[in-house]
Amino acid sequence: MVASLSALTAACGGGDDGGRAPILGAGDVNAVMAPTVTVVTPLSNATGVPLATRAITAAFSEAMDPATLTPTSFTLACPAPTAISGGLVSYLASSQTATLTFPLASTLPVNTVCTATVTSAVKDSTGVAMVNPFIWQFTTAAAPDTIAPTVASTVNANNATNVAINTKVGATFSEAMNPSTINQNSLTLKQGATLVLGTTSYSGTSAVFAPTEPLDPNTLYTATVASTAADLAGNTLTSNYVWSWTTGAATDTTAPTVASTAIADNATGVAFDTKVLATFSEAMNPLSLTNTTFAVTEATSGAVVAGALNYSGVNATFVPQNKLALNTRYTVTVKGGVGGVEDLAGNVMQSAKVWSFTTAAAAVLSPAIDLISATTYGTLGGTAGMTNTGIQTRINGDIGTIATGTSMITGFHDTSGDFYTETPANIGAVSGKILTCTNSITGPTKDGVNAASCALATQARLDAQTAYNALAAMPVTGANPGANLANLTLQAGTYKAPAGSFLIEGGNLTLDAQGNANAIWVFQMATTLTVGGPGAAAPQSIILAGGAQAKNVFWQVGSFATINAAGGGTMVGTILSQAGAAFSTAGNTNIVTLNGRVLSLDASVTLVDTVINVPAP
Repeated sequence: MVASLSALTAACGGGDDGGRAPILGAGDVNAVMAPTVTVVTPLSNATGVPLATRAITAAFSEAMDPATLTPTSFTLACPAPTAISGGLVSYLASSQTATLTFPLASTLPVNTVCTATVTSAVKDSTGVAMVNPFIWQFTTAAAPDTIAPTVASTVNANNATNVAINTKVGATFSEAMNPSTINQNSLTLKQGATLVLGTTSYSGTSAVFAPTEPLDPNTLYTATVASTAADLAGNTLTSNYVWSWTTGAATDTTAPTVASTAIADNATGVAFDTKVLATFSEAMNPLSLTNTTFAVTEATSGAVVAGALNYSGVNATFVPQNKLALNTRYTVTVKGGVGGVEDLAGNVMQSAKVWSFTTAAAAVLSPAIDLISATTYGTLGGTAGMTNTGIQTRINGDIGTIATGTSMITGFHDTSGDFYTETPANIGAVSGKILTCTNSITGPTKDGVNAASCALATQARLDAQTAYNALAAMPVTGANPGANLANLTLQAGTYKAPAGSFLIEGGNLTLDAQGNANAIWVFQMATTLTVGGPGAAAPQSIILAGGAQAKNVFWQVGSFATINAAGGGTMVGTILSQAGAAFSTAGNTNIVTLNGRVLSLDASVTLVDTVINVPAP
């Protein structure tokens, strides 16, 4: 399982308590804890939030009184202080989540800082109010979000066997979803044609279905995420996502443990922009990992550190919202016992795991990569052009080449009416423009080269070359991951292929931003990039987790890139190749998806039934 959960501590309320919810009636054995906000979407300080975002969510540490959750106690202002009108607030009891939803026709302003507020008028189910308002901010995108969400991973894996009969079922999405669309109708489990009864919960990017009764032993079950599931911008899955697995005869009764921590207990000299990671002995229920079950506190004062908590594989990582104080001791507590973290079968960790560290120096952050004019291109064929085979190819962006022969661009047409050697079996739709240094077969440029288009393509190639050189020169900051990146979860950094080539064969690669929407990955290789296999019929994918964005992933390829030779799979990021790239091979009809770009400098790009979604800047 690869899951991602983003949790935010309630540290925006001000006062001298660090945003903590105090115990009412201190010293009283019957004291009651005030509710807090534990998880929000969009994340605090997120950037590039879709303009069509119509749902803002806040999850709480306990069951809430829905009557106190109203458009006056849960607001969004873009910019502050005037709140956006017309919103409605709903409450999902199963996941203790409130959703502020706006009308379908509404859009957020471009490049604007928005402020969301949950006021202290909000109360839990026993009538106890929040101590302080919870306030967070995010920045909207420069362009609309039209990319459909996907299911990034599942619980349990497709075709898994010997699954515990007391398991939960789940799905992790490629981005935050609208909680109102994640319910018993959109996440279902069946045994044959019989619907399994249970409860659906959602938080961060993870949905979990808990069957009411243990499942039957040695039985095949099928889970489905319906295409009605939608992201915060209203984009739905393109189709139902279906997977199956078979139970064994046993019940899982083994309690999980924290197997290791990235920072040793009593470590000193820890960088003040550090992340706090704990590795569990098994896959965990992502909904059990919140700021109340995984907390970082200042050791002397007990003040709670605000930040995002992400879960991926068997790793939970806490990313502080702000840099930690220098020369300060911090304590990390993963809660065990009643209300503690639990595995997929509901087994709670028996006792708490506690460790401490002391900060020292700062770390160096990776710089951004600017593609300049090449930013809008889905494919760039450099000096040698582009070829499409099949009728399912779609480029959501521009394509271009400085090739001068008409036959060097085949199987494409754009919205301006330019067609380049399309046949009934080879049709590639380009939502932007085809910018070349040659003429089309039919359309506006059929009678001669468009000088303006040629100039744009030439500049795009120059900018792509500049970006390629910058990527190749970046210092390596990530540990050696080995040549095969399959089944790894990598944090942001610059990674260099140890023998010149990277491949992803035998499993998917997960890129975990740990709550930092600006996290950047750079993969440097002197020769080839190969995704898919072993064997041509095994497509592999890149999974984005913890708020990672496709626009922040870069592949600097010294020679040629081969992406899923038999079709299928989802590739992520901008591929800058010195000598071309190929997606799938002729005769395959399973669509390969690239959420990114493929920019070749000196050789052609070959696509077979490939969909390319150019990320927003």
